[in-house]
Amino acid sequence: MRLLLRSSLWYTSAFLGSHTAFKSELVTQATTSYLIKTMHYQTEERGRPNSSDYRIYFKTSDGKYISPFHDIPLIADGDQENNVPSKKLKKNDNEVLYNMVVEVPRWSNAKMEIATKEPLNPIKQDVKKGKLRYVANVFPHKGYIWNYGALPQVRPLSPLIDHPSVVCSPGQVIQVKVLGVLAMIDEGETDWKLIAINADDPEAPSLNSIEDVRKSRSGHLEATVDWFKKYKVPDGKPENQFAFNGQFKDKDFAVEVIKSTHEHWRALLQKQTNGGEIDCKNVSVCESPFKFTGEDACNVVKSVRISIQLLDKWHFLSK
Repeated sequence: MRLLLRSSLWYTSAFLGSHTAFKSELVTQATTSYLIKTMHYQTEERGRPNSSDYRIYFKTSDGKYISPFHDIPLIADGDQENNVPSKKLKKNDNEVLYNMVVEVPRWSNAKMEIATKEPLNPIKQDVKKGKLRYVANVFPHKGYIWNYGALPQVRPLSPLIDHPSVVCSPGQVIQVKVLGVLAMIDEGETDWKLIAINADDPEAPSLNSIEDVRKSRSGHLEATVDWFKKYKVPDGKPENQFAFNGQFKDKDFAVEVIKSTHEHWRALLQKQTNGGEIDCKNVSVCESPFKFTGEDACNVVKSVRISIQLLDKWHFLSK
């Protein structure tokens, strides 16, 4: 199964994997939380889904609040140096597994994303001009056509996408193998879309490149390009454009993009570069001037709220 990562030097990841139904529970009080175990992490929901107050916070398995952006390692099983993954990746890149934070489940419409400007960087629904953002249904697609998410510890965040038979949950942390990357041009910036596969997928051992995906998943890469080209058209915007004539770059190219943006993140956390509005508070990155205590992190989560809105419209585009 494969994944896609997003970026404007932020990446998004999508993956092909096993099915986990998205179970979302409306909360009647702002202080009520709903815990979901996700690998070595838990998620805690605050507020109501489909509202501007809704947030998904992250915790370690022992209940300590963390930032999914800064405190979850980039490399899933890599060596750590001062709580930061080693700069040097494994010699055989086929063996490298990355952590992916799932933001948007396949077939859903709410534009969920890691809130890079908020303390602890919870997942929230994007808002534009005071309105919650939803991706339109563009025939024949229903919402996002893969599980979409981000790599931690890269700047900007890297989007990942996948064309799986499985539906993940928002906030789920999975291990993925990167296969390639697509360079979309979004408002004049390169928005990298990484393609990856869930390490737990039965086909993961046989999928090691974009060509492997092309051979075994006929039409998936073409559908990915088509979706990214048209998904903003129902909002009155032109079709998106792509670098490299819309061709996917290979795994080696994708790994270089990841390395480069990880170095940007390292500089950001050490205050060696200006991060603008990005909130760099973390609980685990040693020697980072932005590191704060577990008690401070807990206090961040204690303040939140509520409301609900649902949307399900279809748009048919003619050539």
